[in-house]
Amino acid sequence: MQALERPIHSVFNKAAGLRQDRFLILVISEINSMSGLFKKELSIYLNTLMAYISIGVFLLTCALLLWFFPDTSIFEYGYAEMNSFFSLVPFIFIFLVPALSMRSFAEERAQGTYVLLATRPLTDLQIVLAKYFACVVLVLLALLPTLVYYYSLYILGQPEGNIDSGAVAGSYIGLILLGAAFAAIGIFASSLSKNQVVAFVIAVFLCFFVFSGFEASGRLFEWQWLGNLLLYFGMNGHYESMSRGVVDTRDVIYFISCIALFLALTKYVIGRRQW
Repeated sequence: MQALERPIHSVFNKAAGLRQDRFLILVISEINSMSGLFKKELSIYLNTLMAYISIGVFLLTCALLLWFFPDTSIFEYGYAEMNSFFSLVPFIFIFLVPALSMRSFAEERAQGTYVLLATRPLTDLQIVLAKYFACVVLVLLALLPTLVYYYSLYILGQPEGNIDSGAVAGSYIGLILLGAAFAAIGIFASSLSKNQVVAFVIAVFLCFFVFSGFEASGRLFEWQWLGNLLLYFGMNGHYESMSRGVVDTRDVIYFISCIALFLALTKYVIGRRQW
């Protein structure tokens, strides 16, 4: 029996190994096939003035709110904390991310170039993911210079380093996931209209509603179970949970689910339309 079991186990192990190899090959081939479009989209973003203006306005607004305006200034607060920054950035993201993503499909429709894009050997999902990841990279580039704020507070703290680095790290992870979710919403809004301004307005509304609307709606109902359900669907509660420095897998799964939902909706929209 033992002599028979060993070959059977070896066959199963080889089969599992082959499936894993095929899966890895499939993933690598998918990434390679859409890498060209991703690079093209990213280069278009980086070669347009709108991206630099949007990111510049974002950084300027953050700097003014964090260091100069009395109501939100760290100097007025007197503690080496970035709570004011992390509480204000989501509302800036509501306008920044739609401004970055509004051209994704709207410009293609307005110029009639999506037909040329569709002739490439790419699936609708690959096209959506390439445009989405290009937008996410821009969001990361916008957040990268804000690490200077953390370093400044680290140096200015008494004693030096007197800052909750764990809470800051959790908040940045929350911001990245929030920006990624807003990017998915922006890509979806861009697929609904060929007018970039209309796409921007739709994206701003959706981002605001998903972030704060569910929470506000949950307070209107007397039934506690319905209120708690609406609160769970709101992004604000999950973002605030991560801002405390505790990265809960439930919050991560929530953001990933939101991203997957809006990307799937985008794929559905572009798949049904006759461009």
